[in-house]
Amino acid sequence: MYHSVDDCTDDPYNVTVTPDRLQQQLRWLRARGLRGVSVGELLDRHGRGDARGLVGLTFDDGYGDFVENAVPLLRHYDCSATVFVLPGRLGGQNDWDAEGPRKPLLTAQGIRAAAAAGMEIGSHGLTHVDLTRADEEQRRAEIQRSKAQLEELTGGAVHGFCYPYGCVDPATVAAVRGAGYRYGCAISPGPLAGVHAMPRVFVGQRDTPWRLEVKRRAHRVRRRALTVLEGAR
Repeated sequence: MYHSVDDCTDDPYNVTVTPDRLQQQLRWLRARGLRGVSVGELLDRHGRGDARGLVGLTFDDGYGDFVENAVPLLRHYDCSATVFVLPGRLGGQNDWDAEGPRKPLLTAQGIRAAAAAGMEIGSHGLTHVDLTRADEEQRRAEIQRSKAQLEELTGGAVHGFCYPYGCVDPATVAAVRGAGYRYGCAISPGPLAGVHAMPRVFVGQRDTPWRLEVKRRAHRVRRRALTVLEGAR
């Protein structure tokens, strides 16, 4: 689970990795015979029993720096990823982060460029609100309208949803499933873990290769959540 890729040093929410750090992390993956792919591809290959050596890479919030800084590195290392974007904030900023810094978000052109580069486009809702605190009408709009708008913008199907702030509850997961999404990404969904509430591992600027190795080994302890995921399929 990534967010922004930039040289920004003012990062109170720890959402930014530098391009140099991302390159180091991708090099670490490839050196271990692993390859980063979109969540959609990971699920396809998993369904065919052919997912060995693949790691799903996601970038939340749809920051504008994704196309400029992340895509070239991903392509250089023969990787892809899913970028979860906010069609209700095209070309806007991350106003939900009260302490800043303000970061530009992808425009419609940027989203199309990411798709053309082989990246999967997923929805992060319309405007980045906590859907577990939204009323039914707002939740429906955030989930359903964002899918429709992105499909119109890209000309392709949108299969993935990412819960803002990683917040999930049964009603929100049911709404994502009911809207026709194939999968949903959370952070640590606990007993809700499944194909519509998949757990992810945070990756940040401090994640040097040795820290990534620790996280990789610790991931084995979380196999129970992945077993739940497989059963949900």
